[in-house]
Amino acid sequence: MVNKIEMTDGIVLLRPYLPSDAIPLTEAACESIPEISRWMEWCHPGYSIEESRTWVEARPVKWGEGTSYDFSIVDPKDGSYLGGCGINGISPEHKTANLGYWVRTSRTKKGVATAATLLLARFGFTELKLNRMEIVVDIGNAASQRVATKVGATREGIARNGMELYGKPLIW
Repeated sequence: MVNKIEMTDGIVLLRPYLPSDAIPLTEAACESIPEISRWMEWCHPGYSIEESRTWVEARPVKWGEGTSYDFSIVDPKDGSYLGGCGINGISPEHKTANLGYWVRTSRTKKGVATAATLLLARFGFTELKLNRMEIVVDIGNAASQRVATKVGATREGIARNGMELYGKPLIW
C-alpha cells in the first residue's frame, strides 16, 4: 500500500504526514497542551519542534512496516492543520487495531474528530482489511467518548490497568 492516500468528506481531509507538517503540528500541540496533555503524554509542556520533526520523519517507516498509519487532519478549504489521527497497535494475525484522534483546541466542537474518525474507520476496514478497531478512551475523557458514540462505536466495558499514563494505570 502506497502512503499517498488522501481521503475527504468536505469537512476534513486526511493525508499522510509530510515533513512540512512538523511546524503546524508543533503549533497545534502547544496550543492544546492544557486540554490534551491530560490524555496524551506526548503533548506536554515544553513540546518542541524537534519532537514533531522526529515523529513526522518516522511516519513513512511505520507505514512501510505496516505498524502505524498516521494522518494529518487538514481543513480542505484552506489547508490548515487541525490535528491528527491514526491506526496503530495492529495485530495482523487477528486483524485488529486501535484507532485514535486528537484535534487542536481552537478547532474542537466543529465535527472534526467525528469526520476524521469515520474516514479513518473506512480506511481501516476497506484498505487494511481489519475486522475490528478499538477506540481506547480514558474513563474521564468525555469529549473523546462523545466522538466514539457519534461514529457508532459500541462501548464494551471498562478496562482497568490495561495501559499506563504518566506511570499510573489507566481505567478506560
